[in-house]
Amino acid sequence: MVDFLTAEILARAQFAFTVAFHIIFPAFTIGLASYLAVLEGLWLKTGNDNYLVAFRYWLKIFAVAFGMGVVSGLVMSYQFGTNWSVFSDKAGPVIGPLLGYEVLSAFFLEAGFLGIMLFGMERVGRRLHYVATLMVAFGTLFSAFWILSVNSWMQTPTGYAFNEVGQFVPIDWWAVVFNPSFPYRLVHMVLAAYLTTAFVVGGVGAWHLLKDKTNKPARIMFSMALWMAAFVAPIQIFAGDLHGLNTLEHQPRKVAAMEGHYETGTRVPLILFGWPDDDAEKTKYALEIPGMASLILKHDIDGEIQGLKDWPKDERPPTAIVFWAFRIMVAIGFLMVGLGVWSLCARFIGSLYDQVLLKKAAVVMGPMGFVAVLAGWVVTEVGRQPYTVYGLLKTADSLSPIAAPAVATSLAVFAVVYFVVFGAGTLYILKLMARTPDNASSGPESGKPQRAAGTTPIAAYDTEKQETKNV
Repeated sequence: MVDFLTAEILARAQFAFTVAFHIIFPAFTIGLASYLAVLEGLWLKTGNDNYLVAFRYWLKIFAVAFGMGVVSGLVMSYQFGTNWSVFSDKAGPVIGPLLGYEVLSAFFLEAGFLGIMLFGMERVGRRLHYVATLMVAFGTLFSAFWILSVNSWMQTPTGYAFNEVGQFVPIDWWAVVFNPSFPYRLVHMVLAAYLTTAFVVGGVGAWHLLKDKTNKPARIMFSMALWMAAFVAPIQIFAGDLHGLNTLEHQPRKVAAMEGHYETGTRVPLILFGWPDDDAEKTKYALEIPGMASLILKHDIDGEIQGLKDWPKDERPPTAIVFWAFRIMVAIGFLMVGLGVWSLCARFIGSLYDQVLLKKAAVVMGPMGFVAVLAGWVVTEVGRQPYTVYGLLKTADSLSPIAAPAVATSLAVFAVVYFVVFGAGTLYILKLMARTPDNASSGPESGKPQRAAGTTPIAAYDTEKQETKNV
């Protein structure tokens, strides 16, 4: 085994690999569940069956993505026992109950109503079906609540004490769940999920409008997605700024790595681009804006910012990874804002569906939300190093007593299985997205609820109304 491929490095790589595959699915389904609830609500309110067509179009995609998210997430929990047993032992009294609450509340809520949402529209009546859709949407958000609480506690641990064997034990569950970074992380992640979904939906809508700009369901997708980009992307940048200020307060080492600053000082420049060199303790080839980092982080151009040299080398995160992941995330955020502003201008002049370049840009931006989410999680997790529980439990001390070849073998198996299984699932989702959504007026394939042969529309409506009442 190559010297630098230690059991710790391989175990971290394995967890990073599996979480990278997993996170793209919840990031998509959190937003898509809410989008489905909005589509169904608009259909019920307006009676416009094109909303129902769009709902059914995305419902099958949601089901596949939800299933892959569940399966890809199971593996990570096993790694707590196989690769990170010391972490599980020491942090289990805090982490275990929070993960259990996520399963017992959020996941059971999602799973309990998912069947009605997928198969119950012609069986339970419109109102109950809509309640099921709302419950699935709420369940995905509630799941994010618990998972983000767990991760945030590892970043900013509060409400704990140590018992006689060195375990973290909760003494204030309110402080554990609502730890200092949790509100900022929750808002930032949920908005990221909504934007990720919006750009996927907008990209798919734009793809079909490039082939037929009169397609009504595709117009609905495209228009709603760009409304989301126009209004939520700027809010996300504001939320990200607040999150950054909270991180500066509680994890200044991470911010120093994000900014590429090694020296503590005032009037600190904002480094737009450069190459952080941890050995030389300097960001080389830096393109800077003087004083801007102090202004952004301290809201004072003379504000003092800590540099990485304030901490020993073995307590610093790997700077280059955090530095570049942060810039990728921020760059995509500003591209999202730009596309949103572009769409508002197109709406103002009445050419939203006519601008070919705008639609092509939406297609290109379609997967960018996933890239931003992955980059953000790299900043979050790599920036926390060398700790699993920030400032208290080091990653090297969290590892199971396991040999590097065993971890390497399981990592190789995971890589093959994940690429085959989830690669096939992703290709199937792309195939579903390539289907052209039919206009509601196009007949029995339009996605409308179909009535039994020989019944009049009024009779069918009365029957459905009675079924709803009986339920």
